[in-house]
Amino acid sequence: MWRLAALRALRPRPHVRAVSLERIRNIGISAHIDSGKTTLTERILYYTGRIDAVHEVRGKDGVGATMDHMELEREKGITITSAATYCTWKGPDAEDYTVNIIDTPGHVDFTIEVERAQRVLDGSVLVCCGVGGVQSQTLTVDRQMRRYEVPRVVFVNKLDRYGADPVHVLGQLRKKLGLTCALTQVPIGEEDKFAGVCDVIEEQAVYFDGPSGQVLRREAIPADLQERAKTVRNELIETLADVDDDFAEVFLGGEVTSADIHDAIRRATIARTFCAVMMGSAYKNKGVQLLLDAVARYLPAPPDKPNTALDQNNDEEEVALTCATSDPLVAMAFKVQDHPQAGTLTYVRIYQGVMRKGAALTNPATKKKITPKRIVRVHSKELRNVDELGPGEIAAISGVEVESGATLTDGKLPYTLRSMYVPDPVMSLSVKVTSKEDVGKLSKALGRFRREDPTFVVSTESETGEMIMSGMGELHLEVFLERMRREYGLQVETGEPKVRFRETISHRVEYEYQHKRQSGGRGQYGKVIGYFEPVSAEEGDYPDVIEFKNELSGNDIPPNFVPSIEKGFREHSTKGLLTGHPVMNIRFVLQDGQAHEVDSSDIAFRLAAGGAFETFYLDAGAVVLEPLMQVEVTVPSEFQAAAMQSISGRKGSVNGTAGFGDNVTIYCTVPLKNMFGYSSEIRGCTQGQGEFAMEFDRYAPMGGDDQEQLQRAYQDQMASKKK
Repeated sequence: MWRLAALRALRPRPHVRAVSLERIRNIGISAHIDSGKTTLTERILYYTGRIDAVHEVRGKDGVGATMDHMELEREKGITITSAATYCTWKGPDAEDYTVNIIDTPGHVDFTIEVERAQRVLDGSVLVCCGVGGVQSQTLTVDRQMRRYEVPRVVFVNKLDRYGADPVHVLGQLRKKLGLTCALTQVPIGEEDKFAGVCDVIEEQAVYFDGPSGQVLRREAIPADLQERAKTVRNELIETLADVDDDFAEVFLGGEVTSADIHDAIRRATIARTFCAVMMGSAYKNKGVQLLLDAVARYLPAPPDKPNTALDQNNDEEEVALTCATSDPLVAMAFKVQDHPQAGTLTYVRIYQGVMRKGAALTNPATKKKITPKRIVRVHSKELRNVDELGPGEIAAISGVEVESGATLTDGKLPYTLRSMYVPDPVMSLSVKVTSKEDVGKLSKALGRFRREDPTFVVSTESETGEMIMSGMGELHLEVFLERMRREYGLQVETGEPKVRFRETISHRVEYEYQHKRQSGGRGQYGKVIGYFEPVSAEEGDYPDVIEFKNELSGNDIPPNFVPSIEKGFREHSTKGLLTGHPVMNIRFVLQDGQAHEVDSSDIAFRLAAGGAFETFYLDAGAVVLEPLMQVEVTVPSEFQAAAMQSISGRKGSVNGTAGFGDNVTIYCTVPLKNMFGYSSEIRGCTQGQGEFAMEFDRYAPMGGDDQEQLQRAYQDQMASKKK
């Protein structure tokens, strides 16, 4: 009998959820750079018992934050790659909640990490610095949350710092982000005297005692804050009554209880009509436990956030996903990363069905079948094996090759999920190794980085054979170069960083072009007639499109040649005639033409389209476009004039300024080509106290002198190649 019992114990056990689906929270921690995201995540892991000790981002112990698992992250004190973890929190209802967390970078160069995290999350914590407030990358994160319809709560961090003002941040959230939000807490003490918060919903003061703030002490609200807390509570109630009809009835009917307020916040948060604003100081161990309570109370469980897929057998009709374990599997592979212990890890989010170790998966886009060797739960760089994953869970699989954003199914459904938005790179540089023996290692490194990061693009210059790597900015490319040196032992030589310019046309031009070649035997003949025109867009907003429109009315050009004409136009638009950069925002319209019954062919019409482009493109008022960056420069007030001068020297335009305590932030727009080396300049003119952040804004026409200089350089380059 005992042997039978032992054998049963050795059998693989079916997957059993530690908590119900309704008590799973998939959240991201997102914010502008240096707002305290990683510090906040470290405190969450400590208070939930996931780690035994707190380590700081730039800690003296040399360990560094748990979620900054790369050596490079610990050295620079920034988050470079998003890191996943999970923990358990006993919520305010005394039930255990499983919280899957993705800590994301704040630097704009690594924005794809935030993009793909938001794509698979059910809710998010938007962190704002209590001093800096809503900054440039906060705006980007807000757009990403809106793109994927992610509900959020807001945490105003760093209230212990001089100049911190949560009310000012609340105003910015409303004005700059257009959020309907209200405070749920009032700070006890200001700046270095910040001691705790008043919970205006429960009407009590909360203090965080113990060496790491792990002991919550609840008392009556101090007398000097009672009136302020009452005002904030009334404002919260009135705001909720405006956005939630059920709560409005309760409000009009009489007394409002704390349970009524919590229920209303949850409904409005999930409906994305309201955001609760929490506050604290993660570094000083204050406010984090109440934020975790808010995550459990207000943010949606997987069934609360609708998710859809596209039915490939029914003209990509949208179909709702169910979160049921009994339904066929639908999951997304949202991130690929090489892991020192497990090789290539593919992070997955399960939407419906069950993913089991050893069971074949299908990629509907490629029809390929893959079988994961392992399924693991990820805690920074630590892995724990599991046998299967159910709906709403986030984990990783190993031993498979798949692109970021791919859908994975069990082969029973022809469904694909909408992928994530991937911005185009804006900067590039040439790269080569010093020895032939390193060519293979370089190829391997670039291939790996390309799999990990969709915004990292590798190409080869056709004329010179140079290998070009492109990315989102100086820091982005610098990190990959450093990883090549450290992880592959490569000595890499690079060329000067180059901005990825674009070209476009400014007005409509008609074209008529005949391609004719006769050299004995069958010839080539194709004639195309139509016009080019710029794609209409709001002023300064370039949508980055190339359109082809067929307006043929007769059969002068057989329909089977039209795709070749389109191909000819698109091929030539990859290299504009002014500077050799890709053309954008142009529409090619085909109205008429002529074919020969013998000499016309696909290649003939393809060449005719190319000839029309080369002949008439410049007549359409071709111009060079350059990427403009939104730049925020923060300096002590005494250095404001020096900072403004530095911006002017780089041909930037100032859009406004805002003061926070002793600091001032300058909002400006600067051409990307003028931002190289700016970090050294701003530190130099502010005695090391200045800092800046930037993000891509738009493509805009380049100034006349700069454009002429770029054209001359391109013409000289072309002339030298012909010699």
